[in-house]
Amino acid sequence: MSIIKWLFETNINFGSKSIAIREIIGGTLGLTSAILGARRKVSAWPIGILGDALLFTVFLGAVFAYNNDQNSNFYGQAGRNLLLIIVSTYGWVRWSRNRRQFGNSKPAVSPRWTTTSEKKYLIPAIVLFYLVAYQLFKALGESGTWLLVDTWIFTGTALATYGMSRGYVEFWLVWVAVDAVGVPFAFANGYYPTGTLYAIYLPFVLWGFWSWLRIYKNEKATV
Repeated sequence: MSIIKWLFETNINFGSKSIAIREIIGGTLGLTSAILGARRKVSAWPIGILGDALLFTVFLGAVFAYNNDQNSNFYGQAGRNLLLIIVSTYGWVRWSRNRRQFGNSKPAVSPRWTTTSEKKYLIPAIVLFYLVAYQLFKALGESGTWLLVDTWIFTGTALATYGMSRGYVEFWLVWVAVDAVGVPFAFANGYYPTGTLYAIYLPFVLWGFWSWLRIYKNEKATV
């Protein structure tokens, strides 16, 4: 059996629930990426991209069907993973360029808070992004309470990943806000590995925030 066939056909059964092995692997790779990102390792990006590619197929259940229970699409979650791949590619290029430029004498990114001028365009951009995404997912057939949640997960993920690529300390706090709604969303819709991953993320996200905040203060004092 090929690896691709194994990924798309292998499920793990928990009582009456059947969970795709690629959801478990994708979630594990996502957590690994977050830990490496907190340590400012360039390898965080390709590992995260691989995990997002697997999870993209999970949330388009009606397209990449692997059992009778998985017959719906969550465009916000699937779009989130697709957007993560795009933004992560940008982050990978940016961090790799810094690594080539400075070698081992300087980390791939230097954490800092966003400036006032950056907030002036980031905040309106976030609001506009959310409104556009909301209308898009609604047009694609999503509705109800989860539409608001799904749209925020999509928007917050885009913002947090972009913030990580730029070295913004605040991006860790955005991940906290994403996790806060991601956990109930995932469990309510049967994505148990993803829900568990969101829950496990929280202590790592808080550790990442304090780690980058400490680095920022140390580097600022050195300068």
